[in-house]
Amino acid sequence: MTARGVRKTVVVMGTLDTKGEELGFVRDRLEMIGVETLLVDVGIVHPPAVEPDIDRREVAAETGFDIESAAGLLERGTAVAAMAEAGAAVARRLLAEGRCDGIIGVGGGSNSAIATAAMRALPLGVPKVMVSTLSGEEASACIGGSDLILFPSIVDVAGLNVIFLPILANAVAAMAGMVDAPPICFKAGGQRIAATMFGVTTPSVAAARECLEPAGYEVVTFHARGNGGKAMEALIRDGFFAGILDVTTTELADEMVGGKLSAGPDRLTAAGAAGLPQVVSLGALDVVNFGPIDTVPPRFEHRLFSVHNPQATLMRTNAEECAQIGAELARKLSASTGPTAVFVPLRGLSGLSIEGGVFYDPEADEALFDSLRENLSDRVELREIDTSINDPEFARAMAAQLMDFLGKGQE
Repeated sequence: MTARGVRKTVVVMGTLDTKGEELGFVRDRLEMIGVETLLVDVGIVHPPAVEPDIDRREVAAETGFDIESAAGLLERGTAVAAMAEAGAAVARRLLAEGRCDGIIGVGGGSNSAIATAAMRALPLGVPKVMVSTLSGEEASACIGGSDLILFPSIVDVAGLNVIFLPILANAVAAMAGMVDAPPICFKAGGQRIAATMFGVTTPSVAAARECLEPAGYEVVTFHARGNGGKAMEALIRDGFFAGILDVTTTELADEMVGGKLSAGPDRLTAAGAAGLPQVVSLGALDVVNFGPIDTVPPRFEHRLFSVHNPQATLMRTNAEECAQIGAELARKLSASTGPTAVFVPLRGLSGLSIEGGVFYDPEADEALFDSLRENLSDRVELREIDTSINDPEFARAMAAQLMDFLGKGQE
């Protein structure tokens, strides 16, 4: 029995032909603590080294994947993608059946790809732990916009040893603690609003919240650093929000120019497709994000930079890039099916591009504004305000517009 007296069930997922010893240890350790397990095999090549509770045939059948015919014939990448899809379907089914209180995986690239696909298929709040060899961009891709926890394996996942065993044991303990934690009681609140923020747009979002929260709205703020935008878009698709205050669209600049904080090509699409009220601005579209200064691609060596900290270098978007960004922003918002407004801060897109700021460039800003005006559908409201984005007047105007949209929807 767990500490709270009710046995929870954790799904242990991985390729039992190559990681059977490690996954078996995870299962046994969880059972020792008092947590029930379901060992799910998503291997495809060799027979499993440990007997699963749900074998690979049952997993594959979830999506109609013919694993018997495919074994040994498919390219590795194709097989991994097929089992990732099937594993995700199994995870969703087990959750619906009340047989998944959490999910844990162990492995390298392929195991991480399959298990984290299943984790991303589960809702926010379901405990998710992945012990993985991945790091950097590969790890970021596996995490996506989910709330999964990634434990670095430090060593390769190739047997149990003095370094790896404590890491696995800590991951198991974390999972056991999460599934056995007391439930959170949420206070009944008003409609939820998603907002986007960056360090250089913080004053604007803070001022908007001061208008929205006293009016009964719950504002959930996302840090617009790639994963933040991905998470927000995913939660919008899941129906989590009533309206969107997308102050900080900087991830679009990274996607189009080649920065490191892109939220992917689907950024700025979920609210429009769902018909949700959205108020959007141009926050930090003057910025493209890179890592340390020596990691900036050579093609940008003659550009204007600001070193935000030793791990973050910001590059100013130029007029040509701003024109392209404006056109793409207009294209995405013009496809919206719900009430949409774009607010243009004529005196600065962030705290860096106001007059006297290190990124002050009226020509680049005007290229963005002109492109937006030229390409935006008449169905989208365009509001130009003669302030910077961080002026309280600008923030209050955005908040008022969103409340107006939401109020009309309630009527």
